[in-house]
Amino acid sequence: MRRLPATIKRFFDAHIAPREAEGAPAPDDEPKRDPLALAACALLLELAHADDEFSDDERHHIEEALTRHFALPLETARELMELAEAERRQAVDLYQFTSLITARYDEGQRMVLAEVMWRVVYADGELAKHESYLIRKLSNLLDLKPGYLAEARKRAVGRVD
Repeated sequence: MRRLPATIKRFFDAHIAPREAEGAPAPDDEPKRDPLALAACALLLELAHADDEFSDDERHHIEEALTRHFALPLETARELMELAEAERRQAVDLYQFTSLITARYDEGQRMVLAEVMWRVVYADGELAKHESYLIRKLSNLLDLKPGYLAEARKRAVGRVD
């Protein structure tokens, strides 16, 4: 089993461990953090950096996805982005993120993630060569069929326009 880096462990210890030890559920404004959110965020950040530019629009799309899909307050989403960025930079490959998502997300949830990925890619209005390659690679690692990826792209482009 892979050990969590110290910064991620501190994040989970600060936000999860106290409530779990008390046996109390997390209040609505501070939902339980999930390693899936970290993995999904790391993939979104990888896509955002694929064209060597991390724009404000890309940042906004990722923040929006984290707040909406994981029910995180904006400040917590930003903190999670910092942790995911550190984890992404230390990662040898993307399999550590995609394997966790594939194991725990059903096909529908992976499709939603694919749509979010396309929205991040198209945040700057264009599809760079590296982004196209990376999203195809991620779709394979996430076990998404090509037809599903195309459908997610159509939905994402419809929302961007």
